[in-house]
Amino acid sequence: MIQITLPDNSKREFPGPVSVADVAKAIGPGLAKMTVAGKVDGKLVDASDVIDHSAKLQIITPRDQEGVEIIRHSTAHLVGHAVKQLYPTARMVIGPVIDEGFYYDVAYERPFTPEDLAAIEQRMRELIAQDYDVVKKMTPRAEVIEVFRSRGEDYKLRLVEDMPDEQAMGLYYHQEYVDMCRGPHVPNTRFLKVFKLTKLAGAYWRGDAKNEQLQRIYGTAWADKKDLDAYIQRIEEAEKRDHRKLGRELDLFHIDDVAPGVVFWHPKGWAIWQVVEQYMRGVYRDTGYQEVKGPQILDKSLWEKTGHWQNYRDNMFTTESEKREYALKPMNCPGHVLIFKSGLRSYRDLPIRYGEFGQCHRNEPSGGLHGIMRVRGFTQDDGHIFCTEDQILDECVAYTGQLLQVYADFGFKDILYKVATRPEHRIGSDELWDKAEGALMEALRLSGVDFVIAPGDGAFYGPKIEYTLKDALGRQWQCGTMQVDFNMAERLDAEYVTETSGRAHPVMLHRAIVGSLERFIGMLIENHAGALPAWLAPVQVAVLNISESQAEYAAEVAKRLQNQGLRVDLDLHNDKITYKIRKHSLQKLPFILVVGEKEKETGAVAVRARGNQDLGVMSLDSFLQKISGDIASKV
Repeated sequence: MIQITLPDNSKREFPGPVSVADVAKAIGPGLAKMTVAGKVDGKLVDASDVIDHSAKLQIITPRDQEGVEIIRHSTAHLVGHAVKQLYPTARMVIGPVIDEGFYYDVAYERPFTPEDLAAIEQRMRELIAQDYDVVKKMTPRAEVIEVFRSRGEDYKLRLVEDMPDEQAMGLYYHQEYVDMCRGPHVPNTRFLKVFKLTKLAGAYWRGDAKNEQLQRIYGTAWADKKDLDAYIQRIEEAEKRDHRKLGRELDLFHIDDVAPGVVFWHPKGWAIWQVVEQYMRGVYRDTGYQEVKGPQILDKSLWEKTGHWQNYRDNMFTTESEKREYALKPMNCPGHVLIFKSGLRSYRDLPIRYGEFGQCHRNEPSGGLHGIMRVRGFTQDDGHIFCTEDQILDECVAYTGQLLQVYADFGFKDILYKVATRPEHRIGSDELWDKAEGALMEALRLSGVDFVIAPGDGAFYGPKIEYTLKDALGRQWQCGTMQVDFNMAERLDAEYVTETSGRAHPVMLHRAIVGSLERFIGMLIENHAGALPAWLAPVQVAVLNISESQAEYAAEVAKRLQNQGLRVDLDLHNDKITYKIRKHSLQKLPFILVVGEKEKETGAVAVRARGNQDLGVMSLDSFLQKISGDIASKV
């Protein structure tokens, strides 16, 4: 007898081996119809897989997150079925699940068009309507090779070559179409009705720009149409908030092919940058950091000592002078170590905190560049703390407090915390790792926040905390980090004098709050849909005159506002006032001041706030009081 234990601890007995689908059928026809897959002793399996021993079983349905992900993976296979029917010479590559969707990479002799995408989606719906079973067959390696060779699927053959130890592989049949996968997959296409293909993009084989280019078909799939509709609404809102689109419309920045992955900041965009940088400079000042500045170009020998030359060389920009090889720095840490070790340091000096708005360059693949979010040249609010092991906890607690205040000021209140612990390959003793991991976890506990553990996700040189922000659309952005490093100071021979007059290497804490300023500003633009709060807005007030007779008074108003430190746009153009108001409203300004004859005579201004709010006529002093309050409270 085989005993199956269900999640509620109830048990079912069967006389012999039984499939997940048969167990579901024994429980009831409703569950049988909903069964997508199973989880046997914690491992996901197909509904058709047979259980040949007593085990714990969870039936997976579309209500489970695992069920939704299986639906997405199976929908990717359905893309393959439709593509091969419509374009028989296309060669299928890979089709994984991604966050809230899936994609399939395809090799085809011409670029797919939006019309092709619509045709593929329509054929998928026709296939779903056939209500066919998805059949799994475990197949010997030699037979798998023959199947794909006969079909001309050379990319699939390359994938098989990548798995030399696999003697049998799962082949999933969608009628005449066959794909290779570890699974599990849905048992029938009836589970795949709620989907949409979303876009086409380019991709490279194995993600390497040196390899051949492929076409990527993106899509999303859900268990419920309401969830799909909500997702589409989020995507439409995200497109409206796209920082690249808003960057053009609001005249903030642009990217040019003469400098791929590097930003050309326009005056308004640079005004935002300066507000963010000066704000963070104040954080440095108020929390005991000394601001430093390291060189951009450093000798190859330094990068060899840190290990970057051996492990990160392909991502570094290099140059040569007088037969010496140099690299543009991809990070600021080694420079800070050299500053630390430039003089004799005592334990009494620790902790020493350095901060730098350090410009870095990384040779990111061109296909991965994305506006100002993913660039090759960027500036970090980079900080490094040199301390003793016993000071790690206090520094991490203080840092988390700083970070929470900064994110709140910029409008981010929802933060996720993750502690990434020791990987299999690492340096340092277990005792040291115990102390560092314990300090990071205790720092978050003392900060009153919940966190999750990511086992094995730490760097080889130490554990870290990752701080992830949720924006207005619920999207997640991994932003801040606190990393404990036992390695770099020792590699670069940085030491301090101990209490016993000996020498010791300091622990190095790498920390960033906003991270890349470019990326963070892109996040701000999208989070606020371009309507930045008054303290961040590149132009805080526009002053408009109705006619030429108020031009001098409007200029006086603008001058007084500027003298109060406000960023002001004075518009004296000879246009209709309704046109001028609309023009500046489209720039998402916090306030527009209109002055006509009455305002001129009384020394007042007519105030319009963002969102077409008419705040009425008020004295200039009253308006200054209002905007000063908004700026101070960072609303």
